[in-house]
Amino acid sequence: MILVFGKTGQVAKELQNFGSDVLALGRDMADLSNPITCKAVIKKLAPKVVINAAAYTSVEKSEENEDLATIINGHAPFIIAQTCAEINIPLVHISSDYVFEGLGELPWKPWDKTIPQNAYGRSKLVGEKGILSSGANYVILRTSWVISAHGNNFVKNMLHLSNSHDTLNIVGDQIGGPTPASCIASACLIIAKQIQQDPLKSGIYHYSGKPNVSWAELATKIFTGVGQFINVNPIKTSEYSTIAKRPLNSQLDCSTTISTFGIEQPDWHMELKNILKELM
Repeated sequence: MILVFGKTGQVAKELQNFGSDVLALGRDMADLSNPITCKAVIKKLAPKVVINAAAYTSVEKSEENEDLATIINGHAPFIIAQTCAEINIPLVHISSDYVFEGLGELPWKPWDKTIPQNAYGRSKLVGEKGILSSGANYVILRTSWVISAHGNNFVKNMLHLSNSHDTLNIVGDQIGGPTPASCIASACLIIAKQIQQDPLKSGIYHYSGKPNVSWAELATKIFTGVGQFINVNPIKTSEYSTIAKRPLNSQLDCSTTISTFGIEQPDWHMELKNILKELM
């Protein structure tokens, strides 16, 4: 059995499509705001592998609730990893490009210095450090700009806004790789199988879609994909007021994921067509 923390999130939803061997737990069975419940359920179910796809994902609310975000994104993954180490099973944990400072123009490598610029990024980094110290057989998989037909994400937000707007101001100076949740789910399962067989592959890896684009460019592709004629006006991050500071550079270097696990970066164009078809 593959035990998944998270049930309603984008990646967790997709993981449940991969067969009856996947058991996804919601808050009623494992509440990451009370990490000890995670330890108890792992020991009770004794799975072959654990995938942590649960997180406090609201970047804006994390600024106001950093303590809670740190428990869910930081302390809980540490307890999960410790428990996996105790019973000798591997852990795949999903993290974020937000652990970096988000400057420059080059894609971030897994070993680059982490300098999170907001509460969400700080909470995710606490989780990473906890896993590194746990003694577990692990892979931390950092990803970015997750898109799917489920949950709250940029694609669904754009479609919603297009119902009442002919022109939209969209940030054009933040660059990243949109990453389909279905591809992340598939990558997690491939990685889980391989680190079961070869613990030496443990480490931090990156996985994002290609090519890299701006939010404004992605929005244009979304509207084109559903045949809507919306005028997208690219604006600077400084012109778009948010509580949390957002990275300008979310590009991820995925070369070690390709060389170690044989997992190529997905072309998000093709996956976006499937997402839009499902939503429409």
